[in-house]
Amino acid sequence: MRVLVISTPVPTHFLPLVPLLWALRAAGHEVTVLGQPDVLGAVRAGGLTGIRIGESFDVNAMLLKGLPEDRRPLQARPRPEPELIGGYGRLWGAHATSLLDRYAGVAEEYRPELILADPLEYCSLIIGARLGVPVVHHRWTVDAISGPARRFVRPDLQELCDRLGLPGLPDPAVLLDPCPPSLRIPDGEPGVPVRYVPYSGGGEVPAWVRADRGPGAGRRRVAVSLGNTLALHGERFTRDLLHTLAARPGTEIVVTLPEPYRTAIGPLPDRVTAVDPLPLHLFLGTCDAMVHHGGAGTAMTATAFGLPQLVLPQLADHFPLGDRLAATGAGLSFDRAAQQDDPRIVGEALDDLLSDPRYAASARGLAAETAAMPPPSAVAADLADLARAAGRPREASTQCGSRN
Repeated sequence: MRVLVISTPVPTHFLPLVPLLWALRAAGHEVTVLGQPDVLGAVRAGGLTGIRIGESFDVNAMLLKGLPEDRRPLQARPRPEPELIGGYGRLWGAHATSLLDRYAGVAEEYRPELILADPLEYCSLIIGARLGVPVVHHRWTVDAISGPARRFVRPDLQELCDRLGLPGLPDPAVLLDPCPPSLRIPDGEPGVPVRYVPYSGGGEVPAWVRADRGPGAGRRRVAVSLGNTLALHGERFTRDLLHTLAARPGTEIVVTLPEPYRTAIGPLPDRVTAVDPLPLHLFLGTCDAMVHHGGAGTAMTATAFGLPQLVLPQLADHFPLGDRLAATGAGLSFDRAAQQDDPRIVGEALDDLLSDPRYAASARGLAAETAAMPPPSAVAADLADLARAAGRPREASTQCGSRN
């Protein structure tokens, strides 16, 4: 089976798909990733084959554009109202329109039997409909956005679909969901479960991890990661946060902190150890809790390890993810800048996560649910059955791209 993977140009949108792509490859299927340069590094690092289309997108630069100096996105653009959340699709609808011709040309040559994409990649839906190939979307985490966003962009893409002979933007044939059942949005769009396998790249296991394989007596280790949005949080916020967390008695802080931010932040308290960014799954087994920004990979990895989580969301899907972790009893979330900037609120929240056993018990429950979900290998077999049932794609002469 030939599988064409189409990714939006954000590495963290692509990484959750990698374990399933490994499973497809291990089962003997051909897998090719189509994307912009932003994701091709992650494709190569995952041992996969890619085709480069277009130029870099640089989504972080877009998020920072127009942001007042020394202000976080949350300060300039507070959490949107629920009825506006579908507006996140506008960016990706325009992105799909701009790249459809080039993506479609590759698809016509490749003749996939299955298309796999992340849930904001709309070229996949149009190309799949034109080729008669099933399209599978793979969520990253708690998903309050993709369904409303798809409905939001449908009118914007209607003219394009009309030109291509489609009644409208289709829905995916399958929506894979890596969230454990208790973490899902209760009334959200249903998905097909797939176990979340932590992956954010490869790396060497540090010596300090090999020497300390589990939480130690008399101290509590807290992992802190602000992901690739550290530039969005800013140096002052990060410095103040680390000082606040380190002030908690008996607490050791391990923070992933890349240069140049480490130098810019300056000296840190003795109980804070700053390490170069590395895959979280290499060391979360030695930790008692996790503090983070609400990024999908960070939160889902902490969930798989059964850690209570303190979420300080900044934008987009960070907010519903923090909400759901709090609702399950496995975490706390503060979605207003004034709360995140208050050392008393943040410090007491960490104390609660570490001292109240109910948080740890709920977090372990989510980890157990995660472990019980179907592994990527089983889902890969089901997708092969789906492709076989759908039949072979149309002839390569089928025109998928937009035509004037």
